[in-house]
Amino acid sequence: MAADKDSLDARVPPTCPAAISQILTHAWHHDLAGLKPLLNVPGRASVQEPTTGETPLHAAIRACGPAAAGSNSDPAAVKAATAVVEELFFSGAIWNDVDSNNETPGDVAARLGQTDLYTMCVEAGVRAELLFGLLEGYEALSSEDEDEDMAEEEAEEAGGENGTAEVEIEDPDEAPELVDTEIVDENPDRAFAPPQPANGGDVNSEDYLRSNLVYSDGKLVDADKNGVMMAWETSIMRASVDALLPGLEAGRKILNIGFGMGIVDKMFHETKPARHHIIEAHPEVLTYINGPDCEFGKDWEAAGSEKGAYQVHEGRWQDVIPQLLEAGETYDAIYFDTFGEDYAQLRMFFTEYVPGLLEESGKFSFFNGLGADRQICYDVYTKVVEMHLSDAGMDVEWREMDVDMQGLGAEGEGEWEGVKRRYWTLDKYRLPVCAFMG
Repeated sequence: MAADKDSLDARVPPTCPAAISQILTHAWHHDLAGLKPLLNVPGRASVQEPTTGETPLHAAIRACGPAAAGSNSDPAAVKAATAVVEELFFSGAIWNDVDSNNETPGDVAARLGQTDLYTMCVEAGVRAELLFGLLEGYEALSSEDEDEDMAEEEAEEAGGENGTAEVEIEDPDEAPELVDTEIVDENPDRAFAPPQPANGGDVNSEDYLRSNLVYSDGKLVDADKNGVMMAWETSIMRASVDALLPGLEAGRKILNIGFGMGIVDKMFHETKPARHHIIEAHPEVLTYINGPDCEFGKDWEAAGSEKGAYQVHEGRWQDVIPQLLEAGETYDAIYFDTFGEDYAQLRMFFTEYVPGLLEESGKFSFFNGLGADRQICYDVYTKVVEMHLSDAGMDVEWREMDVDMQGLGAEGEGEWEGVKRRYWTLDKYRLPVCAFMG
């Protein structure tokens, strides 16, 4: 039996509007025949209970209850739930809507141990993210007259004289009650939005580059207390350098994008590379690099075997990389760790630039914090990155490593003291090691 917090009465209270309650109840009871006719208007598959945030996906998954050890608790219930979840996704249900407990449907499935349903949510997230990538930057243009005509046509199709939507059915004797048009989702396009941080908004690159930074207590934070880089990442950087430079062979050519606290660059420098290039855009980080407390200033640059062998390139990587390509620079190891940029920028880097920068036998990696404050988002991005790297002609090997969660648990405590948002909540890190196919 489900816990009280996961009961139907708790998630769909008597105060729920009847039209929304109707859909949620059908989803909860895995009544596909009763639910399907109610989903014929865009947005209905993603309606939410006003107080609990319950969606039909949440309801269908939650109703299965906890899985028994080693297997799903009720195979028949899971089979019925699978059919309902499949229909909901087919009808436009949104995979990453959160309820009042800050859980997506996939989070509920994971917590209950319903692995098959969790996998369906991950697959839906991958489809949505891939579609978002295709639609990004596209804007349909239409005149005001066309918009008005379309609105009138949709109103005629959706509503009758009494203002309710008519549901198409095969058998009038099995007709469900008409559902009010007021439950239609006002923003069904949010299905194509990328996963958002579980507890706070992202920082865009322009604002970050204008912000003031503070180096203190093993942290680099901006003026809004967003963590740009933190010392707890050191073990990840260590593993990344070891993966990019097997045996830590000297004399290699290295490119690092994003200096931050200089953690990874210190490790690269210890290998005595033949060329070591760093790209950094933030003015205050550049000031720190050239200051007395940093080993990567002018003296470091002068220590290279030839002019330009060791160099900090000042500016956005989007501006610097084309210059390096034009100069014919290539590298054995490339690491990418920027701040305030979304996944589209990382994808552009490894799709458009890595093929020209990386030696044939070289390796590429990046700090894999994509969706790292929610397990399902991390799993979705893992699959999306694999697909996009494959499109770019690269294979990726994921090396999973433990993250020391001592001190990384509670918001605002331990390592997160003085940091606005906990950008990492997972106990496993997937280190990407990328190389050209073949």
